[in-house]
Amino acid sequence: MPSLRSVPRRAILPVLVASAISLTACSGGGSSSSSSSASGGKALVVDTSFNLKTADPGRMYEQTGLLVDRALYDTLLTFTGSDVSKPVPALAESYQESKDGKTLTLKLRQGATFSDGSPVTADDVVFSLNRVRDLKGNPSFLLDGVTVKKVDDTTIELRSAQPNPALPFILPNPALGIVNSKVVKAHGGTEGADDKAESFLNGQSAGSGPYVLESFNASTQVVLKANAKYWGTTKPTYGKVVIRNVQAPTQKLNVQRGDSQVALDLSADQAQGIGGGLQVAKGASASVFFLLANHSSAVSKVTSNPKFVEAVRKGVDYQGLLQLAGEGSVQAAGIVPSMINGALPAAQATQRDVAGAKAALAASGVTAPKVKLEFPSDYTLNGLSFQPLAERIQANLKEVGITVDLAPAPIATALQNYRDGKEEMGLWWWSPDYPDASDYLAFLPGKLIGLRAGWKKGDATSLEQAGDKAAQTIGDERAQQYQQIQAQLNQGGPIVPLFQPSQHVVSAASVTGLALNPVWTIDLAALGSK
Repeated sequence: MPSLRSVPRRAILPVLVASAISLTACSGGGSSSSSSSASGGKALVVDTSFNLKTADPGRMYEQTGLLVDRALYDTLLTFTGSDVSKPVPALAESYQESKDGKTLTLKLRQGATFSDGSPVTADDVVFSLNRVRDLKGNPSFLLDGVTVKKVDDTTIELRSAQPNPALPFILPNPALGIVNSKVVKAHGGTEGADDKAESFLNGQSAGSGPYVLESFNASTQVVLKANAKYWGTTKPTYGKVVIRNVQAPTQKLNVQRGDSQVALDLSADQAQGIGGGLQVAKGASASVFFLLANHSSAVSKVTSNPKFVEAVRKGVDYQGLLQLAGEGSVQAAGIVPSMINGALPAAQATQRDVAGAKAALAASGVTAPKVKLEFPSDYTLNGLSFQPLAERIQANLKEVGITVDLAPAPIATALQNYRDGKEEMGLWWWSPDYPDASDYLAFLPGKLIGLRAGWKKGDATSLEQAGDKAAQTIGDERAQQYQQIQAQLNQGGPIVPLFQPSQHVVSAASVTGLALNPVWTIDLAALGSK
């Protein structure tokens, strides 16, 4: 789920995805095979816990929607498998960034067609991207400050007022899928807030992707069928894909007995020893759990004390949290997750230091501190409930001399306090909007999460200047700049990165081509069968 914006939502560092994700076959009985599609060819059944509102790419920004629209709509650029270190061509055959980082020029691929057989044109690209930006829906921020221009029939220019080196990493997001402008306009589509095409796009897709939409229900299931006119060289293996809304325990039962071929949301405990000849793709999720200690003295005289925050940072038992999180989870060295360029090396992760924590607390001058820790009570992420994590943190800090009162609340209530910057302490998570370290500048003073932590613009001038510089830097030195920013955050910021939870996707032995991706989870069209 992307970053809680919409919840009910390169070269310097080695990319760690290849080593973080593994695919293993579990020992056991015979493998499950895909069922036959009524329309011919194999059918694939995928179980997941829905976070879904719409299939309209201009309005879609939920995790299940990203999974669905990835199959329905091609984007200008994409990522290969799990590797998010470098965007690669899709509908654009090539792209070039200007030296000042303000202009991205893309050459369109010739021969790409929509599902009705009509060609994908530069006009379709301009309409699609302008529509997302100007609808002012959940994904509109992806193109804030970006103008889209047709240079000629094969060339598109994206221009930003400020250098925008993250733009190639933003364009693969399925929310920026290219729609058939003639079809969408014929059903009420516009490039503004008066657009009325959503109901049409929830009943019928208008893209150039390998699948088309057969039926859509945001509460129960979504059915895709193979695009008979797909222009790509690799045609989809499955004639039909059924995506069902199923809770994790039932997902496990279904995949074990062959009623489904893929289960997306099992926890580490549920996936462990699942057997039955099934495969488990596992690795660290791109989500990062973190603690927030409010920097505003108006909210808390305790958490606004930097030495108190130091005591919290040193007092947390990170390895103990990893035990709760399960196999495949990793400690977050910084706020940027390990598979994104600019992440801190694991060796720089904060280590527990109880003596150091007690010394910092003594230096704070706060006697017998008592704080309230808020977190969502009715939400799980990668199979993890927040309550056991909060209880472990409570016990950790008690050893240091800090009393933590737990204050769980339904996510709608907890989110409101979090977004309003009223939490004294909070336990939350952040998932990437796009796989570039610039997305994490939101944690700096005056930015989205910084403000939620009571960290206002001007509270850390040197750090803010470093963030402004990194946001506009072109080239390989960006990664080092983001590492330095995170090191400063770890030293004196109000955010304490905790861990990246494990992610487990279980599939039948017959399914091939499964790769975990931090943006769209898995690529349905890349799945094959043996």
